[in-house]
Amino acid sequence: MFGDIARFLLNTVFTLFGAALLLRAWLQFVRMPPYNPVSSAVLQVTNWLVLPLRRVIPGTRGIDWASVVAALIAALVYVVLMVLIAGVEPLGLLPMLLLVAVLTVVKWALNLLIWLTILMALLSWLNPRSPAMPILYQLTAPFLNPLRRVVPQVGGVDLSPILLFVIVQVLLMVVTRLAVSLTLFGI
Repeated sequence: MFGDIARFLLNTVFTLFGAALLLRAWLQFVRMPPYNPVSSAVLQVTNWLVLPLRRVIPGTRGIDWASVVAALIAALVYVVLMVLIAGVEPLGLLPMLLLVAVLTVVKWALNLLIWLTILMALLSWLNPRSPAMPILYQLTAPFLNPLRRVVPQVGGVDLSPILLFVIVQVLLMVVTRLAVSLTLFGI
């Protein structure tokens, strides 16, 4: 029972922190102003890890590589802790654990995309004039706009978020299955 509780807590904490690191990189990539409440909160939560890395790892072409590397470091720590909880010695598995850490970051990014899309769809129905809508639109537009060109609106309803949700869920299944096959337990 202690192992299940520890895995749940680690998964929750690291998934939220990893998503914040990836959101930080994505906010910079889409050129979101740093003074909005979402950017400000993400910066406050992640500065302690990203700012020291930024001294060594510069950003290029609009990509905040320090945040991406920080997400990889967080994923590696998460995977090592999960392996330790499973009672396995992580040093012998290090090359495989690096691959699982990369898959974990991909999983975090896909989950982040799902939650942003769900939040945007819900707000568009419940409160389309919400101050969060421009932020959510700007974050999800690179994924939804190509789908909007393919999927026609039905009765004025945009079905592209549903299609994106299905695509991302399939990708999550593939990533999770791959990670499980590499470690013999879930990430």
